[in-house]
Amino acid sequence: MNATAALYSTAEIRDIEQAAMAALPPGALMQRAAQAASETALALLPAPRGNTKVLVLAGPGNNGGDALVTAYLLAQAGLQVSVLLYADASRQPPDSQRALAQAKAGAVRFEDASDLRSLMSVRWNLVVDGLFGIGLMRQIAGAQRALVDAVNTLDCPVLALDIPSGLNADTGAIVGQDGVAVRASHTITFIANKPGLHTARGRDHAGTVQIACLGIEDRFFKPPHAHIGHPGLFSHALRKRPHDSHKGSFGDVMVIGGARGMTGAPVLAARAAAQCGAGRVFAGFVEQAPAYDSMQPELMCRPAQDLDFSAATLVVGPGLGTSRAAHDLLAQALNAPVPLVLDADALNLIAVEPALQQKLTQRGQSTLLTPHPLEAARLLAASSADIQADRPAAARELARRFNAIIVLKGSGTVIARANCDIVINPTGNPALATAGTGDVLAGICGALLAQHWPAWEAALGAVWLHGNAADVLVEQGIGPVGLTAGELIPCVRAGLNRLIKPTAPPRW
Repeated sequence: MNATAALYSTAEIRDIEQAAMAALPPGALMQRAAQAASETALALLPAPRGNTKVLVLAGPGNNGGDALVTAYLLAQAGLQVSVLLYADASRQPPDSQRALAQAKAGAVRFEDASDLRSLMSVRWNLVVDGLFGIGLMRQIAGAQRALVDAVNTLDCPVLALDIPSGLNADTGAIVGQDGVAVRASHTITFIANKPGLHTARGRDHAGTVQIACLGIEDRFFKPPHAHIGHPGLFSHALRKRPHDSHKGSFGDVMVIGGARGMTGAPVLAARAAAQCGAGRVFAGFVEQAPAYDSMQPELMCRPAQDLDFSAATLVVGPGLGTSRAAHDLLAQALNAPVPLVLDADALNLIAVEPALQQKLTQRGQSTLLTPHPLEAARLLAASSADIQADRPAAARELARRFNAIIVLKGSGTVIARANCDIVINPTGNPALATAGTGDVLAGICGALLAQHWPAWEAALGAVWLHGNAADVLVEQGIGPVGLTAGELIPCVRAGLNRLIKPTAPPRW
């Protein structure tokens, strides 16, 4: 099992845990979890540690037991450890009861939470969050909510055990309509990685994620249906270009869009397609086509109705509008026997017309849909809040319903296909929250499809490269504030070439 890349649901984690516990002595997994957590905690604290103050939050169940054993081990290491216990000891499972007895017998101090203000005025060097684990079903309320709010104001590192309390491990949403969750700087997650740490609110609340598999044997893990994106998932589609190549070797892309006032959208998509390797790129405009693109004169700008849709990979939707002409062009594209990327207004038109939906589901060629949450909501007759409440489920349902590969954009973009496999992309940052970045992504998808990448790999590669470009630019000080979509394109090109790693010619 690739512990970093594989993602498992709460139900799958429960099954693995129960099977492993049956083969181990009582309390073994809790001891292993606490050992891993204490080692991670110590690594976050600079030496010397004699005056280091650690606050451990321990809730009910095994997650609280993990926290208590962690507190004991940190105290054994010479730290000043205080525990806030939010659990009825008499109702704790046996392992957690043993953990509590061990902590009380050690050098751990148990605090009274009644004066939270005084407690939060202490200059803590680290907070360990073991309030609630992956089984939380109700939103955090009452005294625990006040505690979470207070912890989120502290400026010290916060280490969450398994998952930040209040975050749904499967979806990345905060539990409850008006819920709260711990904002951790670091999370050590046990047994296996979890989807909710990497999408929706997960990336803001989980911080840096580390996986501790607790020594569980591989035989207890079933093949995963979800993964974290990485270049290894699409590297077999990367090809060094033969010297004996020509523009026809790398396919044509036609970008269809450009209603009045939105001509920039297809231009961005077309530029991205050209700079990501398509042999030729046409920009087809619903309304009047410009004579040429002065920034990228290689693009061929035409009236969309003059283009042969059967002769190229199609990218339909950027700036398309919802006019009758736009509708007819989309219907023509859905009938074309070529790979197709649908974005923006193409998705909005499909959402309101069953006949277009039927054409989409009956396509025999590769189809990629790249909705943002509101577009996904329209396609599923839901709200954007519904989509964000369970992004993996929404992406899977879109893939099943429309027989297509789905790129559900957002923090932790979810790529899904009809067999229920998903990949959550780890690259990208808030620099992408600006107009035009989705058009660039659609153009990258089109370019990779035109170069004969399989549709699944094209989606994975495009999303990874797109996000990676934003990460590189932010590292260079270009963003996140003020980064524009067009700035991504040359950086995506550079990233793609780095992955291909062409062999340098010999020097004589």
